[in-house]
Amino acid sequence: MAPPKKGSLGADPATMKDVAEAAGVSMKTVSRVLNRERYVSDETRQRVEAAIAEFNFHPSAAARTLAGKRSHQIALIYDNHSPHYIYQIQTGVWTRCVEERVRLLAQPCDAASPDLEAEVRALIDQTRVDGVVLSSPVTDVAAVLEELELRGVPYVRISPGTEHERSASVSMDDAQAADEMTMHLLSLGHRRIGFILGHPNHAASDLRLYGYRRALDRAGLPFEPKYVRPGLFDFASGEAAADALLDLPNPPTAIFASNDDMAAGVMTVAHRRGLSLPRDLSITGFDDTPLASQLWPPLTTVRQPTRDLAYAAAGLLFDAEGEIIHRRLPHELVLRGSTAPPPG
Repeated sequence: MAPPKKGSLGADPATMKDVAEAAGVSMKTVSRVLNRERYVSDETRQRVEAAIAEFNFHPSAAARTLAGKRSHQIALIYDNHSPHYIYQIQTGVWTRCVEERVRLLAQPCDAASPDLEAEVRALIDQTRVDGVVLSSPVTDVAAVLEELELRGVPYVRISPGTEHERSASVSMDDAQAADEMTMHLLSLGHRRIGFILGHPNHAASDLRLYGYRRALDRAGLPFEPKYVRPGLFDFASGEAAADALLDLPNPPTAIFASNDDMAAGVMTVAHRRGLSLPRDLSITGFDDTPLASQLWPPLTTVRQPTRDLAYAAAGLLFDAEGEIIHRRLPHELVLRGSTAPPPG
């Protein structure tokens, strides 16, 4: 009885040499096809891919690392207080990695930690990742950028707030989105509009405040600091800000929270106080996480293309080849049941 064919059940696993011999090419060419490198003709690529399929060849990750000095994995480094937001970021990067047959390492961190530089250094040394995607606010930590550059690790930033010329990046226009949401509330007739800031470590927080102020200025309304309260992009800070705003002698008729988690906190406070939404108070958010459509009433918010931003960032890491490319993705206002003209 003939021995089982290599790559089939019960046989020894096929090697790169087997694939190269079957396709009539060098092992280097097989490696180039596996790594999706350029400089391989379509005809040769098809021949190699047919041999890979015939042998059911699955290259060893360790062998590929040793041969090509690549780990075939990238890292996502993030620090964000919104679980809904970071889930979308992880999903976007992971989806692109699956397409490239690259492993994703998701590394949470504290962007304000004095040990962050050492943590990044350890991550690079231990994993030898081929590149890094940085999510805000890690995007603007100079020590992290310097460490990656020192070690020659390519990186792409999502929504950086500083030194845009330093690396490839993807972003949306946070200021314009906040401007448009504020204008929506103004168009309904609101003149006392509260605003809840995002986390102070995030550049987007300042940009959203700027958009809010720009819209008020264009409408001829003064900026009143009493209607602005700090937030941390989490539910609890939304509650605290809402209580402070609604305790004012002349409270706002609408509250614009800088993300959906904080808007949910505002809604909880309003319901607790017996307010009817949106008749007594209009509430808006930012991001359009799944939470936004699950609240009651459903939340009017800015749809940030979070998953697309992350997908595009990973794409730049794979395709830009060191070029400093900046991509800006569009946002969208999603009008739901949480906004209406002010009472009386």
